Amino acid sequence: MNNVDLSVEVGPLKLRNPVLLASGTVGYGNEMAEFIDLNKIGGIVTKSLSLKPRKGNPPQRIVETPAGMLNAIGLANVGVEVFIKEKIPFLKNFDVPLICNIAAGTFEEYVECTKILTAEESIAAFEINVSCPNVKEGGLQFGNNISAVGKITAAVRAVTEKPLIIKLSPNVSDISEFAKVVKEEGGDAVSAINTLVGASFDINTRKPKIKNIHGGLSGPAIKPVAVAKVFEINRNVDIPVIGVGGIMNWKDVIEFMIAGASAVQLGTVNFIDPTAAEKIISGLGEYCTKNNLQNISALTGSYVID
Repeated sequence: MNNVDLSVEVGPLKLRNPVLLASGTVGYGNEMAEFIDLNKIGGIVTKSLSLKPRKGNPPQRIVETPAGMLNAIGLANVGVEVFIKEKIPFLKNFDVPLICNIAAGTFEEYVECTKILTAEESIAAFEINVSCPNVKEGGLQFGNNISAVGKITAAVRAVTEKPLIIKLSPNVSDISEFAKVVKEEGGDAVSAINTLVGASFDINTRKPKIKNIHGGLSGPAIKPVAVAKVFEINRNVDIPVIGVGGIMNWKDVIEFMIAGASAVQLGTVNFIDPTAAEKIISGLGEYCTKNNLQNISALTGSYVID
C-alpha cells in the first residue's frame, strides 16, 4: 500500500485522497475530529453557509427510511460572520482542505457570501448549493433552472479565483446539460448529486413524518441514481465530477470512480459510523495494491461498455 498514490485532482484542487466529508453531515468539522484524524482525509465540505444565521425548519426534520433517510433541516447555519470568527480558527489546526458550501436565497447573496469568504486563506475552494429556493421567484429552486445555474456560476466566478464546484440537483431531466452550462460559465467541477425529493407519512395519524412534508432523500437507496448521473455527466461533459450519494464503503467509492468521479463525498454514512472515512481510505489503498494500480486516479471514467 505504501507504493500506492491515492492523490487526485479535481480541476485545480489537489487532494491527498478522493475521500471528502459531505456538506451537512459533519457540521463544520470540529465534531468529527473526535472520531477521525482530519489530517488523513481528502477534505471537508462545510455545512451550508448563508450570509446571515438561519434557524432552519421546525422539527421533525429527520426521518429514517428504508436504506436511507429524509431530511429537511432548512439550511440551519451560523452565518458567514460567526463561521469566520468561531469555526475557522479550529479548522486551522488541521492540514485538510476546507471547501465552503454556500447556500443562498438570491443571486446577490451567493455573490456576497463568496466575496467575503474568498479572502480567508484557509478556504481551499467553494461548493455552491444551487438547490436552494429563489425567494424572489416564489420559492422555485435555482437548481432546476438551467439559466439560473449558469447565472449563479458566472456571478460567483467573477468574485473568486478559488476552485469553484457547483452541486447539482438530480431532480432534473438531463443533468449533463446543467454540467455543460457550469463549465461554460467558468465552474471548475460539479458535485453530483444533491438529495432526491422524498416524503413519508405516518399510517396511523395520516400526517407527514416531516414537518416540512418534503425532505431530501439520501443514503444507500439513492446510490444507483447517483452513479447513473455521474456516468451521464462524465460521458457528455469534460468537467471533473465529485460523486455523492449513498456511499457506505470503499467498494462504493471505486464504483463511483469507474463511472467517472474524480473524488467522492461521504454523507449519511457519517451518522452510522463516524470513523467510516479512515476505513474507506484504507480499503482504497488495499484495492489499488491488489489490482496493481499505482495511482487511484487511473480509475476515473475507466468503465468498459461493450
